[in-house]
Amino acid sequence: MSVRAIRGAIQIAGNEKELIHAGVKELLLAILEANELSPDDVISVLFTATPDLTADFPAVAAREIGFGGVPLMCAVEISVPGALPLVIRTMLHVESQKRANEVAHIYLHGAKALRRDIAQ
Repeated sequence: MSVRAIRGAIQIAGNEKELIHAGVKELLLAILEANELSPDDVISVLFTATPDLTADFPAVAAREIGFGGVPLMCAVEISVPGALPLVIRTMLHVESQKRANEVAHIYLHGAKALRRDIAQ
């Protein structure tokens, strides 16, 4: 079993608690499914949110779908002129049998533009 880092991001429609929660859940569930994982396989999760997302912490939504025992951390993404707005990014550290080149990094909705080279 190896430790792997899995990246992902999602662009949501607005700065509302419900939209943040729905986006985080969609993103995390897609990452788990694509990589054949469960929350028990997750070591830790880092979230960043663009400065325009202030309605709630992404970690709150993660706890609602089984990540309650996983260390979670949230931070504000660097404010770069012209950066894509309304984006939540994540990096999960997981235990996996997959090799690094087999890991699926997930970018959803407008966030696909961030990493066209690895977006699923």
